[in-house]
Amino acid sequence: MHIRPRRNRRSAAIRALVRETSLSPADFIQPLFVHEGTEDVPIGSMPGCTRWSLAGLVAEAREVFDAGVPAVVLFPAIAETLKTPGAEEAWNPEGLVPRAIQALKEALPELCVITDVALDPYNSDGHDGLVEKNARGELRILNDETVGALCEQALSHARAGADIVSPSDMMDGRVGAIRQVLDEEGFEEVAILSYSAKFASAYYGPFRGALDSAPKAGDKKTYQMDPGNAREAIREVGLDEGEGADMVMVKPAGPYLDIIARVRETTVLPVAAYQVSGEYLMIESAAAAGWIDGKAAALESLTGIKRAGADMILTYYAKRAAGWLRE
Repeated sequence: MHIRPRRNRRSAAIRALVRETSLSPADFIQPLFVHEGTEDVPIGSMPGCTRWSLAGLVAEAREVFDAGVPAVVLFPAIAETLKTPGAEEAWNPEGLVPRAIQALKEALPELCVITDVALDPYNSDGHDGLVEKNARGELRILNDETVGALCEQALSHARAGADIVSPSDMMDGRVGAIRQVLDEEGFEEVAILSYSAKFASAYYGPFRGALDSAPKAGDKKTYQMDPGNAREAIREVGLDEGEGADMVMVKPAGPYLDIIARVRETTVLPVAAYQVSGEYLMIESAAAAGWIDGKAAALESLTGIKRAGADMILTYYAKRAAGWLRE
C-alpha cells in the first residue's frame, strides 16, 4: 500500500503537527454565578460550581483570568423579595449585577465582562419576558414590552462598565433596539453577543436550579426555538446580524453541533456556543461514578464544539480546562 493514513498518527509529535483543531484557554468564557450573600455557596444542582459573594466573585475571576481565560459572563441569583411581575430590579443601577461589574472592572480592568440580558432572574413569573394572563389564566409573553425592559437592563450594565451585553431572551427585535439605545447613550463601543439560536432544551435544568429561575407556570417554547428546526436558526442569525449583533451564539452546544456548523458557514461574525449545565452535569456525573475519564471527556466535548465551528465556548470547565491544557 502506498497510502497509509496511519503514518500521520504514529507518534504524539506527528499527531500534534497534523492536528486540525486545537483548544486554547483563549477560546473559553467562564460563566459565574453571583448572589447577595457574604458566603460562597456550592450549587447542589451543579457540582463544582458556586454561587459567589461579590468578594468571592472577584477572587474567582482573578483565578480564571490568571489561567488564561479572557472573559467571564455573569448570572445573578436574585432574592425572591426583589422579583416582581415587571422585573424592575433588572435595571436597578444599585442592583447586584451593576455592582458585580464595577467590582470586577476595578480589580481586573483587562478582564472581559459579559452580562446576561434577560428578565427570568428578576421576573416573579420566571420567564425571560414580561407575562400577561388572560381570563382563563393562560400565559402570553409580551414581546415588545419586554424589549423595552431589556433595553433598560442592557443600558444599566453598560453604565456599570460591561464590555459585552448578551441578550438571551429570544424576543423578536431586541438586538436592534438594544443597539440603538446603547448608541444613543454613548455606548457605541459596548458589543452585543446575541443568543441568536437558543433552543427550548431539556439540558437547562441544572442551571435553573442554580438561579431558582424556572418558570412558575407554562414553558419557554413560544420564544425559545423548537429543537427540530435548523433553517429557523439561520433565519434568526441573519436577523440578529442585520440588527447589529457583533457576535452570535448557539445554545446548547453539544446536541446542536450541526447548527453550529451551519451558522459558521452562514455568517462572518464570530460564533459562540454554550456548553450548558446539562451537558456539564452528564460528564461530571459519569466521571464521579467512575464510568468515564471526566477530564478526557470534557476536553473531547470542547474540541468537538470548536471543530464544529465555534470561535468561543461558554463552559463551566473554562478554568479547569485551561489548566488541563497546560499540563
